Amino acid sequence: MRSMHKLLMQCATATVAVILAVPGMPQEPAAQGGTIKTQVNLVNLFATVRDKNKRIIADLKQDNFKIQEDNQEQKIAFFSKEVALPITLALLLDTSGSEQFMLGAIQDAGSSFLHRILRKGDEALVMSFDSDVDLLSDFTDDRAQLDRAVRKARINIPGGGSLAGNPGPIGGSQQLTGTALYDAIYLACGEKLSAEAGRKAVLIVTDAQDEGSKVRIEEAIEAAQRTDTVIHIILVADPRFGANGGAARKLAEETGGRVLSANSEKKLNQAFDEISEELRSQYTLGYYPTNSAPDGKFRKVKVETTEHDLKVLTRKGYYAPKG
Repeated sequence: MRSMHKLLMQCATATVAVILAVPGMPQEPAAQGGTIKTQVNLVNLFATVRDKNKRIIADLKQDNFKIQEDNQEQKIAFFSKEVALPITLALLLDTSGSEQFMLGAIQDAGSSFLHRILRKGDEALVMSFDSDVDLLSDFTDDRAQLDRAVRKARINIPGGGSLAGNPGPIGGSQQLTGTALYDAIYLACGEKLSAEAGRKAVLIVTDAQDEGSKVRIEEAIEAAQRTDTVIHIILVADPRFGANGGAARKLAEETGGRVLSANSEKKLNQAFDEISEELRSQYTLGYYPTNSAPDGKFRKVKVETTEHDLKVLTRKGYYAPKG
C-alpha cells in the first residue's frame, strides 16, 4: 500500500491551476476521409436518460436531444449509444471510523461490482481514504488484484487500537484524525484519471463527511470537471451520526453523477447494480462550441430531450482550453 500523503502535501502547496492544467477536452476521433480536427474543439458529453419512474431510456436518437452552452444552442456533431466503450474507473472506499460497521459488506459488494462491471478494455483502481489517502491498486484489468486491493482496506483506528475499542466517528471519546474525502477525489482525478481517455468515473462509498482535507469541495469538483470525470456516490452512514447529503449531491450533480443511499447490505448491492447499469447505458453527444475563444473559462452546458418528462444526467459544464 502506497501512501499518497506526501504527494497531497505537495499538491496543496502548489498552485491548483498548475496541477489541473491538463485540458479537459477528450480526444476527438478522426473524421471520415482521414482529416483530424483540432483536439480541444470537440466537447464530448456522456449522458444517461431516465423517465419519471427512474427507468433508463435507451432507444433515443440524435434528433431527440438538444444542447445549450451558456444559453446558446449548439449543433450536435457526433452521436452514439455507448454500451461497449471502455470505462476507466476509480473505486474510493471511506475507511474512517464511521464506516467500521459496514466495511465488510462494502468490501463484498465492491468486489462483486468490479467483477460484474469490468469488460475487455476496462481498467480500475482502488483507493481508500481516512486521515490519509492510500492507493491500494493502480489501474489494472486484473480482477484478482482488484479484489485483493479491496480486501486490504482497513478502518483507521487512532493509536493503532482495535475495532472494538473505536467509538466511531468524530464526536466520540476518541478523536479520529480526519476523513480526507475531497483530497481523495482531487488526487484520483488530478493525478490518476487526467492521463486517461474515454469514459471516466469515480465511485465513492462514503457518508460524505469530510474532516481535514487540504483542498475544498470546489477544488475537488474542478479536478473532476477538468478531467471529464463523473462522480457517483453511494451514501453509507452510521445512523447515529448521519451523512452529508448536501456535499454528496453537489459532487455528483456538478459532474453528471448520481447519489444513492444504502442503509443495509441489500440496499448496498442494489446501489452498486444501479451504478453498473448507469455506466453501461449512456449516450455520447459531441459538438463544436460556437464560442471558440481559448480563454480557459468554465462553460455551462445543458442537455435536454424533446420529451419533457425525461431527465438527462450529464455533466454541467467544462473548462475551455487556454491559449
